[in-house]
Formats: sequence, structure tokens, C-alpha cells
Amino acid sequence: MEVTFGRIEQPSARYRLAMIVFAAMALAGLSATLVAAKEGLALTGMTNRVPWGLQIVMAVYYIGLSAGSLVISGLYGVFGKSDYKPFARIAVYVAMVFLIAGLLSILTDQGRMDRVFVEPFVYFNLRSMFSINPSLYLERRRTTKVVATLAFGWAFCVHSGTGAIFGFGSRVLYESPLLPASFVAAAMASGCAFMILLIVGLFRATRRPLDADLVVWLGRFLAVCILVVVYFLFMENAYRVYVVELRSAAMFYLFGGFHSVLFWFGLVLVGLLVPMFLLFWRRTGRDLRWILVASALVVFGVLCERYVIVLPGLLHPQEILPGMEIVKSPVEEGVVAYGGSIVEVLQALGVFGVVALLFLFGLRTFKLLPSEARSTRAAP
Repeated sequence: MEVTFGRIEQPSARYRLAMIVFAAMALAGLSATLVAAKEGLALTGMTNRVPWGLQIVMAVYYIGLSAGSLVISGLYGVFGKSDYKPFARIAVYVAMVFLIAGLLSILTDQGRMDRVFVEPFVYFNLRSMFSINPSLYLERRRTTKVVATLAFGWAFCVHSGTGAIFGFGSRVLYESPLLPASFVAAAMASGCAFMILLIVGLFRATRRPLDADLVVWLGRFLAVCILVVVYFLFMENAYRVYVVELRSAAMFYLFGGFHSVLFWFGLVLVGLLVPMFLLFWRRTGRDLRWILVASALVVFGVLCERYVIVLPGLLHPQEILPGMEIVKSPVEEGVVAYGGSIVEVLQALGVFGVVALLFLFGLRTFKLLPSEARSTRAAP
């Protein structure tokens, strides 16, 4: 199948309206960031006990989408599946844009944004995952120019490094050697689900022929990714409940408040079990509409998963002196609360606006859109 790629030559009124809306979101986020930089992080919902908030949740989410999006590109570039060649360019560009979004989310979360460009790259500590991670981003950019296979693999190294920031930490709800692998599994699921939504949406919006069989095969792949996520999720929490020292923290994680609702309802039920049923049941697993519904649920569910990984570990008290009770401390002890502020919400919307602008700009500037996408094999 010979596929040609093109760009949006004559933007429609909807394209221009979308650019205006996303530009407004980006400006709102920039304004909120400038206000927070001037007035201080006290304007956000973060505290001394909860130094990571909504922006870090979104950063982890975007980095996962970046790594997961490359899975679609890897089907052609790494595994030689020529049927998926039409999606390869879009997937690579989306991966790049989401990586920018993750870095922007981290940048806007900082009280001293000027230090982000110097400190992580000058002062290196091999025992700190915070020091190791910036080098992963640099290496990934270089190796993508050498060979697609290394880029594909390095994308997973980047997200494994992100998972290691939490999994190799000292807090009881973070510490888990399974967490990096769990991060990668969730990244594959969310990235694949997002690309299904994006591919179908783009082909419909630009009136290009798309063979539904290709989406059905991607739906089957997504179902397998969900199974892997369920496996890691079960093993992580079974370990927490089994180990006596972690049991109290595990109960807080599973039944301790708003994050527990997101875990059981947003992640387990809506984000994993329902999509898995829709994708594995033959009647709905071959229906494009239900595949899109399942993909949207997975994208939402993994966002909940990122929230329940980042925040509960900060809300639960850290075991500094095991077996002893701290009666006086300059930092608030016990379980604390976190509530995102309007500043953080505007920052998150602003980063999303930048992402959307970059994506639309890419469609207008680069030859990313394939002329068609046809399957050379029958759907399962």
C-alpha cells in the first residue's frame, strides 16, 4: 500500500476557532504561572507536606502518553507492520508534543523556574532518580535521530525513570520495585487508547478513508495492555496489604478518602474493567463506536491512576522514627489534605492549550496526514 502524506492546506473555520480557544487557554495558564511566580506557591494547594500537586500529576500523565504514543509508531518502525505506516508520523509528533507538555508541567510547578534550566544538569547525583531523569530526556532526543528502535526503547526508559522516582522513594506508599514497570504498562494503555481516539477523529475530520479493521486490531492490543495494568495493580496492592509494616498505609490508600474513590471507581471500574469487557466481548470489540468508548474510558482511568500514585503518598505520614510518636514538629504530622487551587487548574489548562496549539500547528506545517489507511488482512 503506497501512502502519501500531506498537511492541512486550507484551514477551515473550525480549525481557526480551535486555535483561538487553545490560545486563550495558553494565555490563561501563562497569566496564572506569572502570578504564582510573583506571589509564591502559597497561592496553590501545595504545602510543605504536599510539595507536588496537580501539575506533577499532569506531568506524569503527559510523559506516559508520550511513551505510549510511540507504541503505535513502533508497530511500523520497529516491528515492520506496514498496515500501521499511515499512523507512524502522527504518533511520533504526538509523542514529542506530549513530552514538551510534561516538561512544561514540571516547569510551571516550580517556585524558582529559572533553576530548572541549570540545576538538574549541573549537579548530578547517581543515587538520586531526580538527577538521573534529566539525562534520560537528553539521550532520548539524540537517539531518535539514529534509529527508530532505540527511540522506541528509550521512550520506555524515560517512563521507567519517572516511575522509579516514586518506586525508589522512601515513602511507604511509593516504595515498590514494581512501580516503574507498572508506569510503563499504564503508559502503553493510555498512549494506545489516546492514539485510537486521535486517529479516528483526524480521519473523520479530514474525510480520509480509514479501514475499521486497523482500529479493531489496535483495540485488541489495548485490551492486552489493560490486562497487564490489572496484573501489576493487583500485585502492588496485594504486597502492601500482605506486609504488616505497610498495612496501615495500604488501608489508607484503598479506603482513605477521595483518592480511594478515584482508585476504585475512576481507575478500576471505569478505566480498566469496563473497557476490558467492551474490548474482549466479540460483539463490542469489533464495533468502532464501542472501541472509541473503551479508549476514552482508559484515557480517563489512567489519569485517575496518576493522581492516586502522586498524591496519597504525600498525604500519608512518613515513618521517620519507627516505633516512636512525634509530639512536636515544625511540619504538620499525621494524614493531611490537598485541594487544588484555581491557579493550578489554570496552569494545567494552559499547558493543554499549548499542546493543542503545537499539534494543530504541526498539522498545518508538516506532512503528517496520510492519504488513507487500508488493512491488508482481515480483522480477528
